[in-house]
Amino acid sequence: MSVTATPASLAPDHHAQFLNLLDTSLAQNSFIKLVLAKYVGDEADLQRVIIKQLTVKEQPCLSFVYRYKTRDITKNFSLADGVAAIADLLPESFKNAHLLSLTDEVQLEYSKKGKSSLFKGKAQQEREVPSAEHNREKNRFLELSRPFLADLGVTNKQHELIPAMSRKWKQINKFIEVFSHALTSSPLALDQPVRVADFGSGKGYLTFAIHDYLRNTLHAEGLVTGVELREDMVTLCNNAAARLEHPGLTFQHGDVRTFAPTAIDVMIALHACDIATDYAIHMGIRSGAAIIMCSPCCHKQIRLQIQSPALLKPMLQYGLHMGQQAEMVTDSLRALFLEACGYETKVFEFISLEHTNKNKMILAVKRAEPVDPAQLLVKIQELKAFYNISEHCLETLLRADGLLI
Repeated sequence: MSVTATPASLAPDHHAQFLNLLDTSLAQNSFIKLVLAKYVGDEADLQRVIIKQLTVKEQPCLSFVYRYKTRDITKNFSLADGVAAIADLLPESFKNAHLLSLTDEVQLEYSKKGKSSLFKGKAQQEREVPSAEHNREKNRFLELSRPFLADLGVTNKQHELIPAMSRKWKQINKFIEVFSHALTSSPLALDQPVRVADFGSGKGYLTFAIHDYLRNTLHAEGLVTGVELREDMVTLCNNAAARLEHPGLTFQHGDVRTFAPTAIDVMIALHACDIATDYAIHMGIRSGAAIIMCSPCCHKQIRLQIQSPALLKPMLQYGLHMGQQAEMVTDSLRALFLEACGYETKVFEFISLEHTNKNKMILAVKRAEPVDPAQLLVKIQELKAFYNISEHCLETLLRADGLLI
């Protein structure tokens, strides 16, 4: 398929420009497919790679079909890993990349001498994004007709989903699905007000959603507070809550470190950076929350402390691996501390959030009966000693309050 176009830019970093266009097409849900061609690697009979987006087990992924002369091999990657793999394949393995989206056709080419050219043209005709569902669509926990979705720009005035907000809509529903299951196994009773605090609430998509779900689906009294550092977002959301008649929904200026301690039933903190996640979890535990939902972001504190055990040094000498290791160790310790404080804890992949590929969630539900934390604390100290970790922020906060002995 040819692209009729003119060079998109005279800037030399065409590789980065192409990847930015790929990221944009994924974020806007306009991505159709990507073809890598002109293979120059060492693998016999490999001709090209065809990449499309799928949803597997409710998680968005990029499906790579490696096309050989006599067979095809398919591998699925998360969006982040898929984009990273594409970046690595160009131009070492493939000299041509052809990106097709709803609005654009983009082609990146490398000459034999390694000189790059980027061509960008408008799509020749209107297209539809192919279905990304690998499994049958499940029932939604919210209806598109809910007024707050139109007010926040997820749907239009006719309550139709705006295509560019498709990923956000999936995220909202997945979030409510996770909350619904957690609520079922928690000790919370819906005949009493359910007090929710959402730290880093942003534009309020999830804050409005959980309030709407509590009030209009479960017919419970939801007292929901969104806490956000950006004052313009606080004003925008408070105005929307008043305009849409959402009683019991308020937004406050601040963050998890400045929020006055109060009784909380559900604590939410999605993408609290580095130790802000620890402060959020600490807030949830200290406030007696029955449900704690965190999506951690960045893991700087532990990464700076980790001293690689001799056996692992060859593996952890690479920055990417060290970052992944720091993330795994940090969040494992967080989950273990939650367990020691009486929570049933899960760590799993959550659907990708807007503008980021971080999609891990730590979900903790208060146990009906307390557990003896002694063995867990021994495991925690052994893990810290293995990596020579002297301090974990969450542990420091919990011990200062006497929540860990």
